[in-house]
Amino acid sequence: MIRNHTALILAIAFTQSIVAQEVQWRGPNRDGIYPDKELLKEWPEEGPEVMFVAEDLGRGFSSAVATKEIIYVTGIRDSIEYLTALDLKGKQLWQKPIGRCYNQSIPETRSTPTVEEERVYVLTGMDKMVCFHALSGEVIWSVDLHEVYGSRWDMFGVSESVLLLDDKVLTTPCGENTTVVALNKMNGELIWKSESLDASRGNMSPVLIEHCGKKYFITSTQTKVLGVDPENGEILWDYHYNFLNSAHENTTILTNTPLYKDSCLWISNGWDVPSIMLEIAPDGRSVTEKFRDQTFDNQNHGMVLVDGYVYGSNFTGRNSGKWVCMNWDTGEIVWIADFYNKGPVIYADGMLYLYEEKRGHLGLVKADPNKFDLVSSFRHDEGTGAHWARPTIFNQVLFLRHGETLTAYDIKIQ
Repeated sequence: MIRNHTALILAIAFTQSIVAQEVQWRGPNRDGIYPDKELLKEWPEEGPEVMFVAEDLGRGFSSAVATKEIIYVTGIRDSIEYLTALDLKGKQLWQKPIGRCYNQSIPETRSTPTVEEERVYVLTGMDKMVCFHALSGEVIWSVDLHEVYGSRWDMFGVSESVLLLDDKVLTTPCGENTTVVALNKMNGELIWKSESLDASRGNMSPVLIEHCGKKYFITSTQTKVLGVDPENGEILWDYHYNFLNSAHENTTILTNTPLYKDSCLWISNGWDVPSIMLEIAPDGRSVTEKFRDQTFDNQNHGMVLVDGYVYGSNFTGRNSGKWVCMNWDTGEIVWIADFYNKGPVIYADGMLYLYEEKRGHLGLVKADPNKFDLVSSFRHDEGTGAHWARPTIFNQVLFLRHGETLTAYDIKIQ
């Protein structure tokens, strides 16, 4: 069901093919930075103009992604995960089943679709990977990673968003048989698989970095962050970050995609566990600790790095947190601010978009290391449940997924 709040229509013609540029989890580089320009620097008191509210998407905490023609989002209906395609007015084009959902702790969808040319890649909470045709929604190929590679997960099932490199789909099933596998992105056939660390999956969506002229795949198991050679699957280093307690339960949960700059990797995952800045050796085969920090303790909401400063929320309790800015080079916390509660953050065109998790207040903040400069705020009240889905920006539109709904806000300068 669609509720059109305005007569606003995007002036983008529907074409016969999807744009070639890949769209994916947390923007083009998986760092929460969106390239859109000419965006509003101040909002009306009630928030930006609503273009549409799409409903009946199924339950989920996954984010929406959009090309110039179609919006994609995953969700659970009954016990099945679905991929839904919407046009740019929010009208449902199709809704296709992906596979059985994870049905234990926090079963909502967490995998954000990855789109490249005429293919959409998704992963279920039970580790089934499916490649759909981006226009028709027909299945091109699918692989049950749990069945084929013996994947193993922790109490939250599978949360990974699919990552592509060249001809490969890279994923981290873990288990007794392997840790990381690379599949052919056109047919799902195995290209390589790494050695097994006999570990369970983490909940991190991996990232590719370019370090000293070479690309590396950064991913995690339940307890360790890994550096992997994406050409052959060799595990080059591992860093033990999450130590299990006596009951073999997590002390933290590896959820956040790390940030990379100048040979360093920033890891932060909440629950009063220190955040770590790792320095990667020039040959990419080892890491050393540069510094630790107990204040910037980002639970599962993600962080952004802008002009040498990291912005995000911290963990002061299961249901509480503040907003923090940290100097990347030194680890100095330069400010701590209150904005309702902790939550996701993204960045575009000079501004931070804060989305607090408890009641859905959205804040527009200047990315300024000298002070917390809140310009505008409003409360997003569509949908139900926690506000955990990361906001996304595509085509000068802000997308907020909440429960079974997706709201599109027009944030371009008129």
